[in-house]
Amino acid sequence: MKLLIRPAPEVAIKSKPVRNQQMRQLRQNIRKLLARLDYDIRVDGSWDRVDVELPGGRGLEGPAIDELTRIPGISTIQEIGVFPFLDIDDVCKKAIEAYAGRLSGQTFAVRVRRHGCHDFRSIDLERSVGAALLQASNAKGVNLKKPDLEVRIEINEESFHIAHRRHEGLGGYPLGSVETVMTLVSGGYDSSVAAYLMMRRGIRSHFLFFNLGGTAHEVGVRQVAHYLWQRYGASHSVKFISVPFDGVVAEIMRSVNHRHWGVVLKRQMLKAAAEIARDYSATGLVMGDAVAQVSSQTLTNLNVVDRASDEVVLRPLIAMDKQEIIRIARDIGTEPFARNMPEYCGVISSKPVTRARLHRVEEDEANLNPDVLAQAVASRSDTMVSRLLDSITTPEEVELVQTPAVADIIIDVRHPSEEERAPLSLTNNEVIKIPFYELSQQLSALSGDRQYLLYCDRGTMSRLHAGYLRAEGHSNVKVYTPAA
Repeated sequence: MKLLIRPAPEVAIKSKPVRNQQMRQLRQNIRKLLARLDYDIRVDGSWDRVDVELPGGRGLEGPAIDELTRIPGISTIQEIGVFPFLDIDDVCKKAIEAYAGRLSGQTFAVRVRRHGCHDFRSIDLERSVGAALLQASNAKGVNLKKPDLEVRIEINEESFHIAHRRHEGLGGYPLGSVETVMTLVSGGYDSSVAAYLMMRRGIRSHFLFFNLGGTAHEVGVRQVAHYLWQRYGASHSVKFISVPFDGVVAEIMRSVNHRHWGVVLKRQMLKAAAEIARDYSATGLVMGDAVAQVSSQTLTNLNVVDRASDEVVLRPLIAMDKQEIIRIARDIGTEPFARNMPEYCGVISSKPVTRARLHRVEEDEANLNPDVLAQAVASRSDTMVSRLLDSITTPEEVELVQTPAVADIIIDVRHPSEEERAPLSLTNNEVIKIPFYELSQQLSALSGDRQYLLYCDRGTMSRLHAGYLRAEGHSNVKVYTPAA
């Protein structure tokens, strides 16, 4: 099986040097990510396509296509069947096997391209294949101008290709072909969608988190950041930077007029972000603001916020409404995280200003102790996102169980997309599915006199949440770790 990958249309209109650079980057990204499935997968290509050859008999088609549909810079993925050319009858036979079941009630047209010398014309093969498909299927008929489905065949000297199903890619630019930014993340709908849109645009993005809610909040944001990177950005290494900001919040509430709290908090974040970004060679800052969504996001207030830094501030959601943002979050898989993420506003004013004056905000900021912000920046920690979940410590030690008792109930805490790819099935134990982001809400509804074993692929997420549940008094929670 071969896969023919076409880049996003914007890549094709670039100058030749830029296009070649972006295609090299795309091939490199594809090669790196598919190698995680099988090192024998071959990735080649040219200035306008990438060819992926999958080893036969290993069941790689589904996983490879799933991976490719999440790689930025890809417009379409076409499944290609490759066969030795014997004669026209064999081509007809292979076309029937590929398309007869898909033509019911539809019109179609056969398109043939030939390379080399043959004793027949392209139109001869089109007619033969078309007649064979009409006879072998319940097709509505042939429509050469506007068919419902096109049957594409390419003939070379000694082989031929039949195009099978086509899959849509993410579009955008290959990750790493544009510059690097620092994305401010909170774990909610807006920042996770903003981070995704930057990655889709080919922009390598570090994750910057200002911690206002303690360890529980940071754990949730780490999970979102790792999920986004794993699904859409794993071709490049990035960092997760956590800045303890509770002291800054306290200083703002102590020293600033309450009507300016929200604007000043955003400005302090932007000042810190600009300083941190320089240490990571990031050339811009990304925020999840949308116009007029909250009081600090009026155009006037955004202008005042942006004056806190000389760095370019990108806001990919600026003209989106909330329902559109939630729809994208649902499509990319971050909606369940955001839905269950506690709100940590940091500061809440009774009458927040909607048209802040820059000079008045700066006068209020002059009352802040600059050492507090400097200390927060200096106290930051950074972690490779690939190691993000491994580095979380749990508040309680948990027992690991390799062989569960018959009465034990296994709770599969994986994200639904992971669970669907590799369902967990045990002969003698009940298995229930509760994604980790819903555990705290649903566990209270379960029987208190049963023992529950949390399960995930690597054991990291299950240990993490078992530790927190035990710290909250759930002594009947352990971790299921199957023997290798």
